[in-house]
Amino acid sequence: MTASRMPIPQSDTAPAKPAEATRPARPAVVARAADPDALARAQAGDPHAFADIYGQHKRRIYSLCLRMVNNAAEAEDLTQEAFLQLHRKIATFRGDSAFSTWLHRLAINVVLMHLRKKGLQVVSLDEAMEPTHEEGPGRSFGAPDLSLTGSIDRMALERAIGSLPAGYRLIFVLHDIEGYEHNEIASMLDCSIGNSKSQLHKARLKLRDAMRAHSPTERRR
Repeated sequence: MTASRMPIPQSDTAPAKPAEATRPARPAVVARAADPDALARAQAGDPHAFADIYGQHKRRIYSLCLRMVNNAAEAEDLTQEAFLQLHRKIATFRGDSAFSTWLHRLAINVVLMHLRKKGLQVVSLDEAMEPTHEEGPGRSFGAPDLSLTGSIDRMALERAIGSLPAGYRLIFVLHDIEGYEHNEIASMLDCSIGNSKSQLHKARLKLRDAMRAHSPTERRR
């Protein structure tokens, strides 16, 4: 990738404009990403405005990429690639959805393109359609798994998500973390809605087992 040559990090350290010089540093960093003035200025080619948008969104996009690929170095490269794509395409944003939603969709597409280039088969049709003894008859794939809710060890959960097979991990992140519906995921991954539901169900089963293994009660047995 050519992400290391992207000028965004340099712009990130550009001096603040005089009108903003008296503002505390932290509020400037966490300013609303959907600020229409900053967005309009970035669309007009203002590098300072784009650097602001980069600073506001980079951690969230990195976390998304990391969850999807489970590799820190790849996630960093993909984050840079996502912002390169944003730099090229920001003028095409028309406000049909929230800017953050549009940016997340762009980043997800960058990750999926990367995975396809690596030859990853995101969804195995044979595996998705083959019932397992764990599922049992009449199980509702789309129902929330209550065993994953409540107070849990978030670090253990992140590790468990990272340990999922790639197809399971992608669908779990897209559905349970990013909030996409199964029809949207099916379109993204070129699979059926039923396959998306099946993969999510199996991902939740694996996460439930992994979280049980990390629980103090299970470790004492």
